[in-house]
This record gives sequence, C-alpha cells and structure tokens, in this order.
Amino acid sequence: MNYKEKYNLWLSFDEQTKKELEKINDEKEIEDRFYKDLAFGTGGLRGIMGAGTNRMNSYTVGKATLGISRYLKSKYQGSLSVAIACDSRLNSKSFQKDAARIFASQGFKVFAYSDIVPVPVLSFTTRYHECNAGVMITASHNPKEYNGYKVYDDKGCQFCTQDAKNAIEFINEIDDYKNIYEGVKSFDEYVGEGAIELIYTEELNKFIAAVETQAAYQEKNDLKIVYTPLHGTGRFPVLAVLDGMDVTLLDSQKEPDGNFPTVKSPNPEDRAALTLAIEKAKEIGADIVLGTDPDCDRVGIAVRHGGEYVLFTGNQTGALLVNFILRMRKDELNEKSTLVKTIVTSELGANIGRKFGLQVEETLTGFKYIGEKINKYEEKGDKEFVIGYEESYGYLVGTHARDKDAVVSSMLICQMAAWYKNQGKTLVDGLNEIYDEYGYYLDYLDSFVLKGKDGAEKIQSLMVYFRETGKALFDGIKEIIDYKDGILDLPKENVLKYIFSDGSWMAVRPSGTEPKIKVYYSIVDESRENAKSRLESIREKIKSIIEG
Repeated sequence: MNYKEKYNLWLSFDEQTKKELEKINDEKEIEDRFYKDLAFGTGGLRGIMGAGTNRMNSYTVGKATLGISRYLKSKYQGSLSVAIACDSRLNSKSFQKDAARIFASQGFKVFAYSDIVPVPVLSFTTRYHECNAGVMITASHNPKEYNGYKVYDDKGCQFCTQDAKNAIEFINEIDDYKNIYEGVKSFDEYVGEGAIELIYTEELNKFIAAVETQAAYQEKNDLKIVYTPLHGTGRFPVLAVLDGMDVTLLDSQKEPDGNFPTVKSPNPEDRAALTLAIEKAKEIGADIVLGTDPDCDRVGIAVRHGGEYVLFTGNQTGALLVNFILRMRKDELNEKSTLVKTIVTSELGANIGRKFGLQVEETLTGFKYIGEKINKYEEKGDKEFVIGYEESYGYLVGTHARDKDAVVSSMLICQMAAWYKNQGKTLVDGLNEIYDEYGYYLDYLDSFVLKGKDGAEKIQSLMVYFRETGKALFDGIKEIIDYKDGILDLPKENVLKYIFSDGSWMAVRPSGTEPKIKVYYSIVDESRENAKSRLESIREKIKSIIEG
C-alpha cells in the first residue's frame, strides 16, 4: 500500500487514532507518518509519538513485540522470560504495559518494573533474572515528542547486528497492525495470573550494590556537588551511590516528568540543559555539576574553575576517567586489560590507555557494540574489559551492565573530582595535565536536522556526494575509511572517516535514531588557537555543503 492507503486503513482503527489522524491537514505530515514503518536503528525503535506506521504508538510497539517474541521462540527452546522497564517519558508506562501484555500472551514469563528505572538497571536485570531478553521503553535524551524501544539479549546487551537482523525479519512479516491485540488480556489480568511479575526493590538494590563495587576513591573530602536528574530516572540510584558525599539535588528538576518542563531538551550534552543546575552551583559554591538524561545512561558535567563553570565534552570526561581509573587500579592491570571506544571517539583516552599498557579496541557508533565486546571477552577469556566510552557522554566501568551507565559514571566522576580536590586541583587542572603530556585534542560535533522523507533522501544524497568527492574534500587527507563494506570484524555501517596526515580526523554518519546527519571533528595540535582556527575552517566548509 502507498502512504495514503495506509492512512485510510488506520482511520478504521480505534476512535482516538481516528480523531488524531482526521485533525491532520498537511499532506506532508500524513506522508511522513505512513511512507515507511518505524525501523530499528543503533538504539532499536525510536520516533515521534503519534498515530501512523512511522510513529511510536501502541500498534507499532505491539508489532515490534510480537515479532521479537516470535524470533525468541525460534531461537530458544523451553520456557522463556523477559524483563521490561521504562523511563519517565510520556506514554512510557503505557508502552511498557503493551509490550508486557504481548509477551505474556505468547507464553513468556514477564518481569516488569513497577516504577521507572535507568537503562543500565534493565540491562543488569536481564542477566540477574536469567531472561532470554529485555526491553526498555525510552528515547534517551531526545525531546519530549519522542519515545523508543530498546531490545536486549540474554547477556543484557542491546541487540546487535545478527539479532537485530533476525528480529526485523520476524517483525516485517507482520502486516496487520489493527488486530495485534486481538485475544490479548489486560496487563492486570496477566499480573493476577502470575504471567507478569512486578519487580523493583530487590533488583534495584542489587544493581546499586554492584555499582558500588566499582568505587575507586573513598577518602574523606569536602567536594560539593549539585545533581539534576533532568526529570528522569536517575534520582534514586545516583543519590544512593553518592551517599556520604555533599550532594544538593536540584529541586526544580528532581521529579520525573515526561514534559521536561524546565528544559528545551533533556540532553546533558547541551549547555542549556544544565543551566539551572549551574545557577544553583553558583549560589552554593559547588565544585561540580552533574546532569543525567531521562534514562540515566548519559551524564554531563560542569566544573568550577577560576570562578567560572566549565562544561566538559564527552571526550574530555572520558579521557579523565580513563586516566583516573587506570591510576587507581594500576596494580590490577594485566596483558588482557582492554579499553573499548567507538570509531567517532577521540584518540586521547585510547592513547592514555596504551601508555598504561592496555589493549585498545574500536567499535561502531552505539554502545551496544561495546557491550558485545564484553560478551565476547567473557566467552573467549582472551581479554578483560576495564573501561568503555563514547563521545556522546556514555561511559561504563565494570560488567554489571552491558550498556552505558550514568550511575556508575556519576559515582566515579565525583570520586575523581574529590581525588583532584584533595590535591588542590580541579578537573580542569587534571585535563590540562593530560594535554601537557599527550598533546591538545579539540573535539566537536555538528548535527544537521533533516526531517521527513525529503530529509532522508537528502541525507543519502549527501553521503553519495562525500564518497564521490573523496580526498578532494580537504587538503592533507591521508586516508579515507569507508565502513559501508565492513572494516576488519566490524559490521557494515554508513560511515565515512577522513584521517589527516597530522592525526586529526573527521567523520560523517547519518544518525540511526534521529533525522540527522552528524559530523564529528577531532583536531590535534600543540597550539589551542591553531586547533580552534582549523576546526572553524573545516566546519564552515561542511556547513556550506550540507546547508547550501
């Protein structure tokens, strides 16, 4: 069916769906809602909420769940179980119940969280209850209009290439959205029958205990912290692991609220998201500001230095964490010790790891690939995971989760800041010491939003342009790495990486979860001013190509 035929079919669905669709007067809006089915990306399903095949709603959640349940039944024998959780977003609890009902109707034992929890808690729970899979309803740091659906394997790692491919085949076999819930009982009925078991306290406490085993520095200190969960899931677990430290919880952003009323976007990568927390920090003279996103897998920080609050990038925080963890645990390191980062993450942290004798491995963008590495290390026994991180503010120390974890990261960042403060230093001082030893790295990310079908087509045409232009794009390009055909043991991915002769690089990739094309820059130079000037020159040319 074409998009208009799908639209007309959906008008025959429930009354609420019909009313929502009948209010749409823009033909482009109708086309965008129905020209395709919402697809799996680097983070599972993710999209704007609303009626339509290209939207997050009860029907698309039901279709995905039914397809995944059929795939799991083809993969495993005997009784099956799944863990399900959600964050604080609008409709998250409803979507969680929809998924739980479908799984229960297919004969699965369902462990469903009775309250919101972070992503890493769901990852931990999948293994804790020895489930065949896990599902997390979240759209991470996206604006309030979005929601999503992440699927985890029996090791607590997000579905990677083969699992995702297999699941998609089963999902795509389902073309009858309207009758997905036919014969499916209510959530409460399945709870009453025992098919769905409500969980929370035991699992969350076990997770927190596992995180606390990763503590690296617990000496007495007077570090002052301001923390904001940005209306998300982080409040209880983050405060639990920071117990004993001087933490001020930001009152205006402490309550879970999917409308995110105090921020434009609950993304700790954006300075604006931490504005209120920084104001509070100035008021009380705090040393550090922490902000976790709604599903508490990313954390952003601002550090007081010289009377101002300096925001750190994900690459900077990652490099500092690598340096801190390896210093604290240098006696535990061995020839198997390994650091894992993504292909668009700065080399600074990797170079620190190498100096400490660690092996360094790279993965594609998406923390699920780091989780996949952990699984492989445990299976083969040839490597031991020490730390993994990505430029987009996601870090993991320990193997209690197989996804990025802002709970353990928040604990270690504060312990790291306390360690530096006890030496009379700030994290800015610590970063400058790293630059003095390893050279200056200036990293930056540009995201260009290109919405709808036209935007998707433009993104593809831009990737064709970049490939055809090749080394002629900039002077000094030594090598171009094209991941579309697969590099080494990495899956195929639509990413181009330009390596300059001085070690600087630039990468271009369409987002797997948003209507964006992303451009990553990493400039290496002894002079900060030269690095800034060169970055601006490269950015201006890229902007003229994409927006021109």
